[in-house]
Amino acid sequence: MKKTLGIIGGVGPLATMFIGEMIVRCTKATKDQEHLHTIIDNDTTIPDRTAYILDQTKPNPIPYLQRDAQKLASYGADIICIPCNTAHTFYNDMQGSCPVPILHMIRETAKRASAMGAKRVGILATDGTLTAQVYQQALLEVNIEPIIPKNEIQQQVMSVIYDYVKAGKTVSRELWQPIEDEMLQQQCDLIVLGCTELSIINKELHLGERYIDSLLVLAEAAIIACGYEVNE
Repeated sequence: MKKTLGIIGGVGPLATMFIGEMIVRCTKATKDQEHLHTIIDNDTTIPDRTAYILDQTKPNPIPYLQRDAQKLASYGADIICIPCNTAHTFYNDMQGSCPVPILHMIRETAKRASAMGAKRVGILATDGTLTAQVYQQALLEVNIEPIIPKNEIQQQVMSVIYDYVKAGKTVSRELWQPIEDEMLQQQCDLIVLGCTELSIINKELHLGERYIDSLLVLAEAAIIACGYEVNE
């Protein structure tokens, strides 16, 4: 039996539109009726997740995420995903108040890295995701050593996410290259794009096979969970 997918979007808006496209392109289908029934709530009112993780006097995104998950379930979603790695810091809060399963993007990505035989994986993500250690924990659970960027490079990652992608600006290869060089110097087998804004950069720059795109992993996991097949 095919299931309906609910997507908690707006975190950020461009990544939401991109995972919708990914799901369509990655689904094995020959006509409209063979694609997933998807309900997207592009809720741009959700407060910034990293800001709250780093300073809990800032607006709390958890009630918004819980509300949206419940709303999607009431609209008929059988399974929910959220294309925001940082939001998975609050996964237990979301799942605990939601009557249907929520896919865990970060655990799915760690499983993909393990299946690819990686032993040492770099994490490119927001300060909030790294501070919450959700990727570090997920990778350690599958016996992979997590590697995070040095402070200067992490500042560049945050600038790319907030000053460029979220601001609607294009990231050049020259701007990205020092980030990649740093992770390769740390002898990473693979590099996780652990922020959905970085998936936009992957789309534009075609970063290559050494990267695991968490948004693509989530798209494929959603297709399978809803009872469909992924294009080979």
